[in-house]
Amino acid sequence: MSALDTGPDAVVAELRQMIHGRTVGPTDPDYDTARRVYNGAVDRRPAAVVRVSDVADVIRCVELARDRGLPLAVRGGGHHGAGFGVWDDALVIDLGDLRSVAVDPQGGTVRVAAGCTWAEVDRATGEFGLATPSGFVSTTGVAGLTLGGGTGYLTRHYGLTVDNLLSANVVLADGDVVTASATAHPDLFWALRGGGGNFGVVTSFTFACHPVGDAGEIVGGPVLYDLSDTEEVFRWYRDLVPALPDELNGWIGVLEVPSAAPFPEELWARKVCGIVWCYSGPRDRADEVLAPVREFGSPLLTGLAPMPYATLQSAFDGLLPAGLQWYWKADFFEEITDAAIALHRTYGESIPTPLSTMHLYPISGAASRVPADATAFAYRHGGWNGVIAGIDPDPANLAKVTDWARRYWEELHPTSAGGAYVNMMGDEGQERVRAAYRDNYERLVELKRRYDPHNLFRINQNIEPA
Repeated sequence: MSALDTGPDAVVAELRQMIHGRTVGPTDPDYDTARRVYNGAVDRRPAAVVRVSDVADVIRCVELARDRGLPLAVRGGGHHGAGFGVWDDALVIDLGDLRSVAVDPQGGTVRVAAGCTWAEVDRATGEFGLATPSGFVSTTGVAGLTLGGGTGYLTRHYGLTVDNLLSANVVLADGDVVTASATAHPDLFWALRGGGGNFGVVTSFTFACHPVGDAGEIVGGPVLYDLSDTEEVFRWYRDLVPALPDELNGWIGVLEVPSAAPFPEELWARKVCGIVWCYSGPRDRADEVLAPVREFGSPLLTGLAPMPYATLQSAFDGLLPAGLQWYWKADFFEEITDAAIALHRTYGESIPTPLSTMHLYPISGAASRVPADATAFAYRHGGWNGVIAGIDPDPANLAKVTDWARRYWEELHPTSAGGAYVNMMGDEGQERVRAAYRDNYERLVELKRRYDPHNLFRINQNIEPA
């Protein structure tokens, strides 16, 4: 086949000759299914989607894309709001068939293939009363969440996901396969911990896992307040969280109560201020640690209860299935100012659709005791990861939820720390990427020059090698 023969049909034909997994092209009946990602607002048409079956398939895809000058996208769970897992005219490496999880309970580690979701990891580690810090929705892919940093319910107790990454197997732009860890390719290992997909295709991860609660059972759930109490609740929360023991974490937000069980019917569709708590320490201390939470204010609902950690992690999965229309805006916050609190009340009152929301996730406790230059993830000052999400199942409402999220963010952004969590950013340009990494950015640029000088891995929050 001629090196100039790079049309979609030719690419698909060549891939089918060289790949063990399944290659899906634009004329295949399952093409529309193969190109979907979590965000239903993303509608891109790649040249081919390759469901790789092993590392050798990944190498072949990387080499073909590099040698033929094809855009290359990599999809793990496909959850990223910007939809970087697919791209027009790109070769998509779909890792979804790489799905093994192996727990070593004695060593306190878990090895996870890159196509897994956190639900699979939580199920496997939970059998031993263990967990690896991850996020807040268990359908999220392991690969994308990890490479961007990983804030979640266990962040205050055990740090970010990247703080618990022990090693990663990576296919580099030149086709080589390396294992990156603190002792092997330590510079690459540093970059992978927050630098996103800029440095290669990670095919498996090894994480530390930790005891949670009593035999994997935590105490957690939502506490909801009337929206009129927003200012009081936010001020109490911002002062309380830094003083809490690491074992207690809770994200705060403005939202509309879902019109579904287990929420009481009298609260359905009510706009509220809410906190979802997770206490992951010993049960015999739960009452003492949670006492300030139970005693504060006049909540509409106190839903704190013992449950498996995986139950809390998956609590929102059913409300947020794949295919909804999403528009995301994000920022880090080193403080929650009174001006910001007033905006949360105002925009909470104008939530445009039942699923649209704003959340603030703490980056404190154990996560804030890691030096800012220890990993590529730079925001370690005890603040919050904030996201505004306009969400609705109906494409006709996308403009409405987008407008709400944009206006909210534009007014709130001056109170932020400047940058945002790359896992929750849209396609927002190079200055926003630079701000996401602060003083770590220039080191990331140097490592990008070393590992991917031609920017093969650029469909992401891109760190340009130039």
